[in-house]
Amino acid sequence: MMTGRGDESIAVQALKRGAQDYLIKGRFDHEALRRTVDNAVASVVDRRAVERQRLRLLERLEREARARADELAEMDRRKNEFLAMLAHELRNPLAPIRSALHLMSMPGVDAETVDRARGMAQRQVAQLAHLVDDLLEVSRITRGKIQLDPKEVDLGSVVARAVEAVRPMMEQHRHALEATPPAGPLTLSADAARLEQVLVNLLNNAAKYTEDGGRITLRADREGAWAAVRVRDTGVGIAPEMLPRVFDLFTQVDHSLDRAQGGLGIGLTLVRTLVELHGGTVEAASDGLGAGSEFTVRLPLAAAPSAPAPAPPPPAEPSADDVPPRPLRILLVEDHPDGAEMLASLLGHWGHRVEAVADGAQALDALAAGRPDLVLMDLGLPGMDGYEVARRIREGYGDARGPFLIALTGYGQEEARRKSSEAGFDLHLVKPVDPEELRRVLSRVESIDRSGPAPGLVGDDAV
Repeated sequence: MMTGRGDESIAVQALKRGAQDYLIKGRFDHEALRRTVDNAVASVVDRRAVERQRLRLLERLEREARARADELAEMDRRKNEFLAMLAHELRNPLAPIRSALHLMSMPGVDAETVDRARGMAQRQVAQLAHLVDDLLEVSRITRGKIQLDPKEVDLGSVVARAVEAVRPMMEQHRHALEATPPAGPLTLSADAARLEQVLVNLLNNAAKYTEDGGRITLRADREGAWAAVRVRDTGVGIAPEMLPRVFDLFTQVDHSLDRAQGGLGIGLTLVRTLVELHGGTVEAASDGLGAGSEFTVRLPLAAAPSAPAPAPPPPAEPSADDVPPRPLRILLVEDHPDGAEMLASLLGHWGHRVEAVADGAQALDALAAGRPDLVLMDLGLPGMDGYEVARRIREGYGDARGPFLIALTGYGQEEARRKSSEAGFDLHLVKPVDPEELRRVLSRVESIDRSGPAPGLVGDDAV
């Protein structure tokens, strides 16, 4: 602003209304005028640059927001597809189980039909347990809770175990499986069980997406400092737009063949997670639909393999068919009435003496009244949970061994196992437990000397 008035109040008012500077006529020279004009021009240029930068930033943020919204919408769509598929896969085994139970309850059904229905129900229960295990793997993947136990292992032995594990499925679908192990020893620093899981998942995936009578090959080679395993099939192939997404969680290549085989479709996600935890890579390749597919896993070789120590002989396992040498006194703590009744009946059929209670307070009262050899206890009990009951039992027995405590629960996460161990449980079994596995556990409990004084528990007030 340029004026002939030198009143400071006018200058302040002008600056408040947006004037860049204030000049009084007759009180400045040409150099001052030039500097003032140059400063004003530079300020205008700077403001325009700042405005352009602000607009570019807003446009970028708007693009990122739209992309994030699209990504969340896609994740939500895939989640909904996964939940719908999960409901479908859970209903599949439940339907024949219900039919089998109804069939076995009908009068006049011959023994052969009952045996066939029972066998079918057992297979479907195993399938349900497998689905639950898959869901737990999803939880571990999303929370980053998968941990490895790396040791020096030979890739050839892992390949052999994986091939043997999938052989029944290959024979069921009449697939020709050709496995070529590495030419020589290839030593990896790896978790052998998880590495076998990687290969089994890839082979199962190949079998599911290959029509009956197809050909599947597995080849293991050395590539410099890496071991490479390739699994190829003659199956339905992968569309080009799906190749970048086949390892993503909740992504499904929608083929009726796969749905007929069942499963939750997390196998490839788990493959990628496990391979990357081992420091390796996995990639998928296909020439398109109908052209089959190939999956390649590359894992770093161990730097300096050492000679493996001779494995100790495995401990002798009691046969599941052996008759228990003596009956156990078992306290069963389970708040699910049907589950408690069936398990108590099974234990009684094996010759054990069983007392069943429904909550922690009743369990402590039962322990105060008698001394069981074994306590089978759920963790999610009403009122006092299983962890607290176990702690009170251990405190009540003091230095004495007390009963053998087994957590029998639907909580199979590592956190639940850690907490049960800290609370005093001797063993953590996840529902639905295999009856033969439970019977072997009971056989081992029978050989344990847990002598000691009677407990000093007084019901729910015990501390």
